[in-house]
Amino acid sequence: MDEDILTTLKLLIIGESGVGKSSLLIRFTDDTFDPEQTATIGVDFKVKTIAIDGNSAKLAIWDTAGQERFRTLTPSYYRGAQGVILVYDVTKRDTFTKLENWLNELETYTTRNDIVKMLVGNKIDKDSHEVDRNEGLKFARKHSMLFIEASAKTKDGVQCAFEELVEKILQTPGLWESDNPGQGVRLGEQEPRAGGGCGGYCSIP
Repeated sequence: MDEDILTTLKLLIIGESGVGKSSLLIRFTDDTFDPEQTATIGVDFKVKTIAIDGNSAKLAIWDTAGQERFRTLTPSYYRGAQGVILVYDVTKRDTFTKLENWLNELETYTTRNDIVKMLVGNKIDKDSHEVDRNEGLKFARKHSMLFIEASAKTKDGVQCAFEELVEKILQTPGLWESDNPGQGVRLGEQEPRAGGGCGGYCSIP
């Protein structure tokens, strides 16, 4: 697939410690799940190439530590990113209420005004949800984000979250075309498809 890559995109995964950022990433890139996944120290980084609508995109995905002591990494981490996945744990309300802080940080450090944002409510396989799906959807709409509920453990919604995010980026030529002069491919501004092809997991405001 490498010979025909349309573009390389930088994606970020942010959110509180313990919400499952690394588990989502590893499920997407390696299709594995480790219930004993340890906390990320600093920044982890994975690359995966996917095909969207016949175009291949190489994704450089940055997974960061949620802990406060690693915040010094922040400015370089956000620089040049075209897409971001904000993750909360549906069984822990505080991880949802702190999303505002992450959005403020994103706005402070991101170098692109039109960065595409995807909100992911993770751990839907667990009982005792503290955050209702409609709350997540409402928050996502308020902040012009895509939204999906997912489970890194069962795989539900994981592939969809990344694919919908990349699709939306590719539908925003100003986000990636300038990085790839001479490619000659323009997808044009398309209206996002409500729900997408993801079996109703995704909600696009």
